Amino acid sequence: MKRRQLLRSAAALPLLSGGLAALLGAAAGPEPARRRLRPSDSAWPSAASWAKLKQDVGGNLIEVHELFGSCRAQPNGAACLDALKNMRNPYWIGDQPAGTEVSGWLDAWTPAPSVYAIKARNARDVAASINFARDNNLRLVVKGGGHSYLGTSNAKDSLLIWTRGMHSVTLHSDFVAQGCAGSAAPVSAVSTEAGAMWMDLYDAVTTLGGRYVQGGGCTTVGVAGLVQSGGFGSFAKGFGTAASGLIEAEVVTADGQVRIVNACNEPDLFWAIKGGGGGTFGVVTRLTLRTHELPTYFGYVGGKIRAYSDAAFQQLIARFIDFFRTQLLNPHWGEQVKVSPDNTFQLSMVCQGLDDAQVRALWQPFFNWVGSLPGDYLVLSPLHCGADDSRGWWNVAHNSSMYRDTRVGAPTHHGWWHGDQDQVGVLLHGFESIWLPAATLDGPRPPLADALFAASRHKQVQLHINKGLAGAPPEALAATRQTATNPAVLDAFALAIIADAERPSYPGLERPAMDLIAARNDARDIDLAAAELAKIVTNPGSYVSESNYFNRSWQLAYWGGNYPRLAQIKSRYDPSGLFFVHHGVGSEDWSADGFTRL
Repeated sequence: MKRRQLLRSAAALPLLSGGLAALLGAAAGPEPARRRLRPSDSAWPSAASWAKLKQDVGGNLIEVHELFGSCRAQPNGAACLDALKNMRNPYWIGDQPAGTEVSGWLDAWTPAPSVYAIKARNARDVAASINFARDNNLRLVVKGGGHSYLGTSNAKDSLLIWTRGMHSVTLHSDFVAQGCAGSAAPVSAVSTEAGAMWMDLYDAVTTLGGRYVQGGGCTTVGVAGLVQSGGFGSFAKGFGTAASGLIEAEVVTADGQVRIVNACNEPDLFWAIKGGGGGTFGVVTRLTLRTHELPTYFGYVGGKIRAYSDAAFQQLIARFIDFFRTQLLNPHWGEQVKVSPDNTFQLSMVCQGLDDAQVRALWQPFFNWVGSLPGDYLVLSPLHCGADDSRGWWNVAHNSSMYRDTRVGAPTHHGWWHGDQDQVGVLLHGFESIWLPAATLDGPRPPLADALFAASRHKQVQLHINKGLAGAPPEALAATRQTATNPAVLDAFALAIIADAERPSYPGLERPAMDLIAARNDARDIDLAAAELAKIVTNPGSYVSESNYFNRSWQLAYWGGNYPRLAQIKSRYDPSGLFFVHHGVGSEDWSADGFTRL
């Protein structure tokens, strides 16, 4: 099965032909073909025009160069050596205007710097940038954290709105959205600008403030981008998606207007940015998110087991599925379980709201069962579990599971998980995600057991338990139902992720030639593994932020039945298609690079 065919569904065909005009039943004739300008075009803005823009944004218009461009010109120069020293530091990558947290995707995209970037300080700078791009017919790109696997935060020959410098965080004890007084009760909340990362919020809300905000698992992901894509963190099973916690946002739309959107003010646009995809409906410059009472404990379980035979491995998978269905399908548990072609089974899960004794008592029967079968299983790393004080979870100074950003001048609270290190800067060979319905867990021989084993013959399968909301409390499900995210997430017990990559391969970075045959074979194996899981799921849903670049049924996979409404909102707020991202709402009306209207 080819990647471009994976997850294709007849239900998506109406969305793939005719673009937005057909989808919305527009009576007007087709818009004339239009091509955005490149620097080689005679109509490209003059030096005087760029100078005027620079003045309008307080001097914060800068030229953008390749992340490792200095290594092309001076391999032994100070700039190159500094870049090489920091290339595995995700904070350093995000601090560079050309930085992308992965170095591309095989046969899909390669990092390419914008011509200019505006280091936005506020919504006024963003509005000036939008007006300039619209009036001069330029390709526009928006970037906060730069974590897009699909490469949506960079494009050659574009103007970049870079929000990294906007990162203030403010706590509220009694927040009411603008225009909602009398219809909404005051709640505890946190407001943040678009360039803040989740580590900034976890430090302010939890480490210092003693409360909890639902965000992303990776600490260096941008807050705005995650919310606009839906957003899952380690404890999402208990609190819902990041998007479901959004109370209010400041958004600059394609007409250059700064809008305050919430459930009472422009509710359609508010709904669209809650999971409808970043860089699509406007530029979010500020967000306010609900905060929650902090559970007393956050817990963990880990270990790695190898089965001596295929039969024993199948038995282990089936045993865990039964254990999960009866003991773990609830608001407490999240993170990952991995099954691999070498018949290894790895636990890397976390929980909230259970103390140390409860965690140990829960897992001991499973550990005992594994230990009772030494002829079938070898424990490669100790099976262990426990719980700690939740307030120290993101305290990098006292957490041995985190790396600290040790650069001079870096905020002292900035750190990232050891488990995220391997993905920093990598070149993706392939990536697939499929939401797995809780129904696949049921039955004396659950369909998931055979599908997981068959998929693991091709590639490692990761079950991200926290990225499916089956088992979540009613209030979390209700809040997520009010977002644009594919409703499939509500019935899914996990998001299956199958992916692989190789070492950093940024342009300008000297490295041996890639083994293209091996890399493409790896991508094929990802497709084959995903196809086994797709057999047990009707119209498989996929998480937009962690998905297949080549998914032809992306409208259905990312948003399901929500896509027509999203398309209507896109048409209303961005009729000319100023905002374009790969496989974003309305992107079917443009060429793959976003420069030519089809």
